[in-house]
Amino acid sequence: MRRCLLLTQSGHGRPRLGISERQFSIQKCDILLIPDVVFGAGEAMRRREFITLLGSANALIEMKLRALFLGLLVAFTLVCAPRVADAQQAGKLPRLGWLQNYLPTFSAYEGFREGLRELGYVEGKNIIIEARSAEGNLDRLPGLARELVRLNVDVLYVGGDQGLRAAKQATGTIPIVVLACDPLDSLIVSLARPGGGATGLTCISSDLAGKRLELLGKLVSGLSRVAVLYNPEDTNKAPEYRLTQDAARKLNLTVRAYEVSNPPQFGAAFEGMAQARSQALMILADAFMNFHAKHVADLALSGGLPAIYGFREFPNAGGLVSYGANLREEQKLAARYIDKIFKGTKPSDLPVQEPTKFELVLNLKTAKALGLTIPPDVLAIADEVIE
Repeated sequence: MRRCLLLTQSGHGRPRLGISERQFSIQKCDILLIPDVVFGAGEAMRRREFITLLGSANALIEMKLRALFLGLLVAFTLVCAPRVADAQQAGKLPRLGWLQNYLPTFSAYEGFREGLRELGYVEGKNIIIEARSAEGNLDRLPGLARELVRLNVDVLYVGGDQGLRAAKQATGTIPIVVLACDPLDSLIVSLARPGGGATGLTCISSDLAGKRLELLGKLVSGLSRVAVLYNPEDTNKAPEYRLTQDAARKLNLTVRAYEVSNPPQFGAAFEGMAQARSQALMILADAFMNFHAKHVADLALSGGLPAIYGFREFPNAGGLVSYGANLREEQKLAARYIDKIFKGTKPSDLPVQEPTKFELVLNLKTAKALGLTIPPDVLAIADEVIE
């Protein structure tokens, strides 16, 4: 233990306390020894003043210690924070299994990528995406789903009720997000409380048959015969066709079904439409039809058939008109659901979302090629007109 004796000489030759606050603050003393002579009678430095000085010195010491602590904290932050960030980067990245029906270049998928960017995700940096596409062949979905499960993805993102069925058959533990434009009644408990390990979004495409037939009636003068093209291998299309029949009867229209489940069948279907003297065409949307939208648009135009579809990708590809949900925006919403599940939310706690807005898109170039004049009231309600 170190002892310090603090003395100096007064102007009269007697010992006097000789220490400043600065001098005291740098002493490394365990015990401070003050001779009695320092507080002799008549001494200018009295005991009270001395105690006050000691208090000031202690406060100065505390201030310097506090400054030293803050300095060390800043140094620690500057040195260690990058290491923490590096450790996080080196940790396990969330892995998404992306199982869709179309090629990754499908225009609507840009909405999904945009949604991820808005949430701060950068592929390869803070998220890994294992992408698989059935390329319009729904028979490939079960095998692709099992492949993604074997990769131990954290979330499966699938398209259509076919993709959801394949994913549920492949896993009972990995959370699933689905974007489907058909009823999901057989695969989830309810829209509000889906239960199980799956949730997502629906375009409720089947409920729009009547509105699409009404639009065709406004675009084609004297409309009475409408061809309906759909893929019979999609189990939801037959029920949707029956809904279309019900809507047609209310509008005094006659509809006739044409089934196509592989590309070579398109030619025969359109020949049949011509022989039946169909005046317009309604295409029931599914993965197969979406994949072949450009081909269908070209066949409808060459056959002189005004055609309506469920999504803007059809008029973008040269079709006449579409009415339905915006797939790009739906894809963006799906990215938000996936982000929530990555952060710990259970799929069963996320209700299946339905679209609140539907868009009408017209292709005026195609209308002109078909010899159609779009009524002003239809132009007025169009969300987009392609010229």
